[in-house]
Amino acid sequence: MSLQNILEQHVKQAFKSVYNADLETVEFQATRKEFAGDITVVVFPMLRVVKGNPVQIGEAIGNYLVDNVAEVEGFNVVKGFLNLKIQASYFINYFNSIKDQETFGFVDASAENKAVMVEYSSPNTNKPLHLGHIRNNLLGYSVAEILKASGKKVYKTQIINDRGIHICKSMLAWQRFGHGETPESTGLKGDKLVGNYYVKFDQEYKKEIAALIAEGKIEDDAKKEAPILVAAQQMLQQWEAGDKDVVALWQTMNGWVYKGFEQTYKNLGVDFDNLYYESQTYLLGKEFVAEGLKSGVFFKKEDGSVWCDLTAEGLDEKIVLRSDGTAVYMTQDIGTAIQRVKDYPDVGGMVYTVGNEQEYHFQVLFLIIKKLGFDWAKNLFHLSYGMVDLPSGKMKSREGTVVDADDLIVEMADTAQTISEDLGKLDGYTDQEKADLYKTIGLGALKYYILKVDPKKRILFDPKESIDFQGNTGPFIQYTYARIQSILRKANITEAITLSADQVTLDNKERELIKQLQLFPDVIQQAATNHSPALIANYTYDLVKAFNSFYQNVSILGADTQNEIVFRVQLSKTVANTIKNAFSLLGVAVPERM
Repeated sequence: MSLQNILEQHVKQAFKSVYNADLETVEFQATRKEFAGDITVVVFPMLRVVKGNPVQIGEAIGNYLVDNVAEVEGFNVVKGFLNLKIQASYFINYFNSIKDQETFGFVDASAENKAVMVEYSSPNTNKPLHLGHIRNNLLGYSVAEILKASGKKVYKTQIINDRGIHICKSMLAWQRFGHGETPESTGLKGDKLVGNYYVKFDQEYKKEIAALIAEGKIEDDAKKEAPILVAAQQMLQQWEAGDKDVVALWQTMNGWVYKGFEQTYKNLGVDFDNLYYESQTYLLGKEFVAEGLKSGVFFKKEDGSVWCDLTAEGLDEKIVLRSDGTAVYMTQDIGTAIQRVKDYPDVGGMVYTVGNEQEYHFQVLFLIIKKLGFDWAKNLFHLSYGMVDLPSGKMKSREGTVVDADDLIVEMADTAQTISEDLGKLDGYTDQEKADLYKTIGLGALKYYILKVDPKKRILFDPKESIDFQGNTGPFIQYTYARIQSILRKANITEAITLSADQVTLDNKERELIKQLQLFPDVIQQAATNHSPALIANYTYDLVKAFNSFYQNVSILGADTQNEIVFRVQLSKTVANTIKNAFSLLGVAVPERM
């Protein structure tokens, strides 16, 4: 049981004993650094239950706790804040209870809990993954890992957007300008090759628009009538009709892209449990529209189109079937969500990792699924995130101005190499060990820089700033982990020793470090509830700051007694293990040496 849970029970008992009144909740906060104490009880909310002077109320409760609670050794009251000093023995006993737990803070999945499906990445097959996809992948993967650590069974999935006019644009451009080239013949990754033809289509399209305008067409008409666009639209119709040659080309080019994606995912360190393809799901949902029409969830307009009226919920009317009977994206998403629960009956909720420009879409989707009578609709969550910008500005795929994901991963490793070589701390490393370390540092910098920011906020990404070895960065935390590993190697303490409170005198820096460790299980639960890797990232930074303060002020291997050395080495090891576990939730590796 956590200190807060122990104290909450006793504070309620104290209040009952002193005032013969019941407190529903007790509010705690960390004790401010300028005051003595380990944890603070906020007295002000108690004034809603009993009237009185908050200082006097705080003193009455403090005296009760000192007299009746073994863990509390003293207190002070500042205005409406009761600062409690906790016995050193409590912290030592708590530490002993966690020091040998390899996955301290993690909760095993319970059979009673419904599983959660987390969707992320979900790219189009007309271009390679870029910086925006990286934030999506890192967020989705990390939230899935955090949910797992919080005690949920998790399925990671994506829906690959493998059909539509964008795909046909790449196909048509390759058909006209590709001269039969392949990833093998060009040495390019398949997704990059196909992406080049998406850019090529846009270039040719603009030329044709300009030519039509020069002939006297207005711009809107020129955009609609450009021959290359008309041809792409015809190709889409041929695909939908099952044209043998078009489908064969589509399968070939998508196959190139999938191989490219697999390589990028591997380099980025993300994975999936199952995949959905739009080509297989775009017709889903129609049967539920038909059922919803019968039950009154949807209504039909005079032109035959089918809509859902959400005006009573403060939204508008939303089309779910066109007048010609074809589905829209909303129809597909309704069907796909329901299909997923059919495929995985233990799923009781889903997380959709999609940019914040789609917030309205998901509001509508979740509401429609709820209206259709699916009780798991209440457990649908849109993990909405802000865009990633660069100092140079926004990115545009069709103009070829995106930051390619593969190129960025290489650039991060190269930047890590430059900085590491300048620091000159890699004597004795083989070339392969250096290359592995550069990748670990580079990827760690990239992931941490993106994940430490609240998902809803936009990010201005600066690669060089992210690889600073000082401050709130991935490499700074990785360096601290490596430093602890060096201490552990020098200490060479292998036997399992547990020291009692009688054998250890707790330094204030040790106390602060144990208090920080104690927060980790709650931080995991908060991060899971809020779908926020930023909570894990910033907790880890705080833990590292606490360790570095301990390291600079307290001698570890040069301590006065063997018991002190053993205890401080064990404490260092537990901190390192917690850093490693926390970073695993962000998908970040930690090096044994740096």
